[in-house]
Order: sequence, then structure tokens, then C-alpha cells
Amino acid sequence: MRSLIFNIAYYSISAIYAVVCAILALLPDRRILMHGIRSYARLTVLLMRWICGIRVEVRGTPPKNQPVILAAKHQSWGDGLVMMAKCGDVNFICGDHMLNYPLIGWVLKRCGAIVVSNQGGAEAKASLHDGVARSQGEGRARPILIYPEGHLTPVGTGMRYRSGAWLLSSQLDRPVVPVATNLGQCWPQQKWTKFSGIAVIEFLEPMAPSPDRDGFLAELETRVEARSRALEAEYSARPAESVFHPDQAA
Repeated sequence: MRSLIFNIAYYSISAIYAVVCAILALLPDRRILMHGIRSYARLTVLLMRWICGIRVEVRGTPPKNQPVILAAKHQSWGDGLVMMAKCGDVNFICGDHMLNYPLIGWVLKRCGAIVVSNQGGAEAKASLHDGVARSQGEGRARPILIYPEGHLTPVGTGMRYRSGAWLLSSQLDRPVVPVATNLGQCWPQQKWTKFSGIAVIEFLEPMAPSPDRDGFLAELETRVEARSRALEAEYSARPAESVFHPDQAA
């Protein structure tokens, strides 16, 4: 029942915020639009807590307003929302499937998101290079969020890490902050059912830019996957939690 209530609430506010953010995107100051997007993300995190009993715990230090690349594990539709709620003004890499949602393409364009082809290849690389050029021209430091696997993965699994995080790091001369999570155990991929518990987002030690693409990606994958497996085991070892009280805000 809680999953049903949450999904009705979530998709309702998503529709409302899509319209609101599309209107905000008409304004010349992008920061106003970003405030709207972060408001939506924070409200979603609160709904996760109040309705489903999902408490988000942040470990490490979210790099707000710092010129870094956030290379995060991706196992839940809620991953991006939680990252936006916790990391301030974040630019992000997203797949072109997001353009299929009404109004979203316009909002993504106005907020400066880097949209790449989900199929990879030359088209995706061209989009990424264009995003690098635009990021170099921004006068204000913004973390860039990328999911190196390129796709949602089930809990306990992973995919080969693509070269996007390394490319952004080397081209922009920015450190990469690996991010591990177990959010998929509370909000599995894009599934309807949600599960109560503590979802951890953990910011690991930064990795300096490196000319060694393969070595860099291997280390990144090892760090993120190993720590995500540890967080998953930690979640599994805890007893099921009941619904949290609203005064224990996430």
C-alpha cells in the first residue's frame, strides 16, 4: 500500500514540476530553473522518507559547487534525484531516452545537461565532447554527474564502465569522485515496489586525472563496485524497518 501511495504522489508531483520547470526554463537566469529542479528532488527524498520509510544517509562530503566529476553507481531511478538533492547545483550526463518525456527535453536543454545517445558509439562521443566544450565555458564551478555504466543495473551486479568519466576528467582536468550506493535495495531500478530501510550514498576519495584510460577506469570500477557490494551487505544485515516519523527529516 505504501508503494502505491508513494507512486501516486511521486508521479503527480513529477507532472506538476515538469510544467513549473518548463516555465522557469523561459527565464534567462538558469539558477532559478536549477532551484526548481532541486526543490523537486528534495521533495521526492522527503516523500521517500515519509511514505516508504526510506531514509537517505550521506557518507563522505558531497562536493557542492566544486569542479569535480561525480562517477556514481546507478541501480535506481531515484539515484539522480538523491544526488541533485544532496549535491547542490549539479550538471549531469543523461541518456537521450529522457527526451521522450513531455517537456523534459526543453528543461534539460535550458539547464545545460549533456544528453548522449544510449547506443554509445560516435554519436555519444560527439555529444560528450560538446558537453566538455560547454563545461569549459561555464564561469561557475558545477560538479558533473555521470553514470559510468551507462545503464541501470540490478543490485549485486555491474556493467563494464564506459570511458565517459575518464574523458571528462582528462579533458576538463578535474578529479573524479567515485560514488557508491545501495539505493537499489529500497527503490529497485524502475520498479513499482519500494522497501523501507537506510539507503546510503557514499562519496569516496577523489581520483586525480590520469592519462592511463584503462587503468583509471579499472580503478574507478573496482572502488565503486566493491564499496556498493559492502553497502548492499550492510543493508541486508539490518532488520526490516518500520515507517519513519516525518519529524526525522531526510
